[in-house]
Amino acid sequence: MATHVLFECSAGYGLFAIKFTEEIGGRTKAVQDAIPNLAKFGKMVELKSFLPFRDASHALENANDVSEGILNEHLLSLLELHIPAKKSSIVLGVSERGLAGSIKATLGIECDTSDRSLELIRGIRFHAEKLLTGLESGDMMKSQLGLGHAYSRAKVKFNVNRSDNMIIQAIALLDQLDKDVNTFAMRVREWYGWHFPELIKILPDSHLYARLVKFIADKNKLTDESLEGITEIVEGNEVLAKNILDAARTSMGTDISPVDLINILNFADRVIELHDYRKSLQAYLREKMDLVAPNLGALIGDTVAARLISHAGSLTNLSKYPASTVQILGAEKALFRALKTKGNTPKYGLIYHSTFIGRAGAKNKGRISRFLANKCSIASRIDCFTDTPSTAVGEALRVQVEERLAFYETGANPTKNSVAMEAVMKKIRAVEETLTSEESRKLKKKKSSLAQDDKDTAPKKKKRKSEALDAQDSTMENADSSLNEGLSKKEQKRLKKLAKSKATDEDTAMQIDQLIISENSINNELSKKDRKQHKKLAKAALAAASNDNTSFLASEITEEKKLKKKKSKSKVTE
Repeated sequence: MATHVLFECSAGYGLFAIKFTEEIGGRTKAVQDAIPNLAKFGKMVELKSFLPFRDASHALENANDVSEGILNEHLLSLLELHIPAKKSSIVLGVSERGLAGSIKATLGIECDTSDRSLELIRGIRFHAEKLLTGLESGDMMKSQLGLGHAYSRAKVKFNVNRSDNMIIQAIALLDQLDKDVNTFAMRVREWYGWHFPELIKILPDSHLYARLVKFIADKNKLTDESLEGITEIVEGNEVLAKNILDAARTSMGTDISPVDLINILNFADRVIELHDYRKSLQAYLREKMDLVAPNLGALIGDTVAARLISHAGSLTNLSKYPASTVQILGAEKALFRALKTKGNTPKYGLIYHSTFIGRAGAKNKGRISRFLANKCSIASRIDCFTDTPSTAVGEALRVQVEERLAFYETGANPTKNSVAMEAVMKKIRAVEETLTSEESRKLKKKKSSLAQDDKDTAPKKKKRKSEALDAQDSTMENADSSLNEGLSKKEQKRLKKLAKSKATDEDTAMQIDQLIISENSINNELSKKDRKQHKKLAKAALAAASNDNTSFLASEITEEKKLKKKKSKSKVTE
């Protein structure tokens, strides 16, 4: 009987101590009515500790561990802190049996998963917001909603690129379509057989029969011109087309009314559509198998491989099965019947539909089925856990099965498994090297093209800048000309002088720069005395240039003063 109860929820882990336990009468109505009542149920349990999760990702990690029966470190720290290992009298009530087994194996604590513990956990879950400390109203609902969405999203997105669920649905639909097409084709034969009974024996294929029913319709209207259409439907067999035409002319069938013929033709259209859809579904299944399980499909065929995945539930489940389970997968009824009656167990299940077991002799069917199941388990594991799926391993395994068949028939020694796998690995490495080299070439081409684009775009920018500068200069010149038209002759002369002075200043600046450059180049070659003389000459030239500029500016200032005086005198006289 449990003394403590572990309550795992979306907010964290709670550890409760059971105050009093009474196993007798636990299922009575009074006890069941006491669980929803907090005042009565609060006397049964007492909260010892509550360890919340850090965030949503931490809660999802713990939920996954609980569902898989793994003892998380977060829960381990709670149990080690509050349940001493020395006390053997403590029994922990746990809702998950897998988690209870891992707790007992790790910490040695006795766990109870009986109905009594489950009833207590149900009551704690009912009053969780009030029993757990630190939770407000609505917190539990929000955490449950967030964790539920995250957990279901993680389960759905567990294998996004390799969606084996689509294969399971496709193979189930394909099997159902086979049954439906077969029953509908038989119905068309029985229905149209009253009008043209000889056609059933001449053309046994159901799809071609439905197409011919649609083409012929009323047999009495067939002529020699309709022979070409019949030969097209019968895939170019002129003899068969002639036999059909002759049989229609001498048929013993009854006449048919137009209303009945319309219904038969509509049903024949439906059979043709179903057959065409079955072909497209088969192609879709082949494409999905090439993406999800290419090696298994290359080994035993797409249809048989899809049936194995569907029967196992998923590709991961199939990869976890041993070869002995894969061998009899699909023959569970025969296996349990044999175990019950102590008879011979079945030698094969779904893998019997592959071509290998049918080609083997009666004595070697069990051997080849065991060998094929071994190779199927290897191929399924490679498909499930590889990053880059390819058919190289599946083709090599198929060759090994062919060699084993030849060994049973003729006694020719097959190649060793190690040699075959080494050859396959060499091929895979060579393919990977070629892919990496192609990727590197593509990257180099991209880099070179980008560099050329940069080179092509760089001079274009310079041209645009020069064009912009020219446009600015032209606009400035136009503005200057428009201003000069409104000024007097003296002011125009003064502006021209200022422009000349600016030009001379620019020329002197250019000369000074040239002198500095020449000075630096000469200083490297001359001695110290020559360098000093050269510096003195340069200073004198700079001083002369500055004096010229200052004198020019002084003259300009005096001229401006004279003009102002003249203007003032003219105003006074007026």
